[in-house]
Amino acid sequence: MRFKKVVDGLSELLEVQDKMNVMVRELSLGERMKMELISALIHQPRILFLDEPTIGLDVVSQKRVREFLRVYNEEHRIVTLLTSHYMQDIQELCHRVLVIDHGKIFFDGPLDEIVDRFSGYKILSLTFEKEAARDLSAFGEITEQTPVSVQLKVPRAKVTETCRELLEACDVSDINVQEVPVEEVIRQLFGERRESHRATDLAPTEAAQAT
Repeated sequence: MRFKKVVDGLSELLEVQDKMNVMVRELSLGERMKMELISALIHQPRILFLDEPTIGLDVVSQKRVREFLRVYNEEHRIVTLLTSHYMQDIQELCHRVLVIDHGKIFFDGPLDEIVDRFSGYKILSLTFEKEAARDLSAFGEITEQTPVSVQLKVPRAKVTETCRELLEACDVSDINVQEVPVEEVIRQLFGERRESHRATDLAPTEAAQAT
């Protein structure tokens, strides 16, 4: 009786009540993923291990799986260990993040802290009353630009000063300050670490050649 109650509850949350008697080979990838989640949770484990739970799914199925995992975790307070290359999974589901490089943990903490610790920039987006007549590259790195708008990458320490200077120099109708996307921060961070590892690996060879 408890088994049926649990399965019925999970199938309802995942919206697959009408698929419970369908053969696996006839299910879509998203439906199979949902059935695997039901199988993993039937016995109400205290720890749930998920490896790329939304890989290969369309946007709608990814959203439904994330929403299910979020609701289930809130209701049952289980520990969920998630590995994923999709930052959307991590941003929506994870309170604590571990970043591993070459088998070693070099970050353990809240996702937002990655941006605070490893990003030296913020993104300024400005819209002007009329077409901007001057070159704005002196205020920061231009990442996007149209005749009436610009997006600048500005050092974090200079954001306030740069905003003030832009408001004084241009007819700004709207200004928005955002953090650099966490995907870009991590991509840049791993790029720097790869270069560091490469330099370390090459150092003995270079020393030998020098001698």
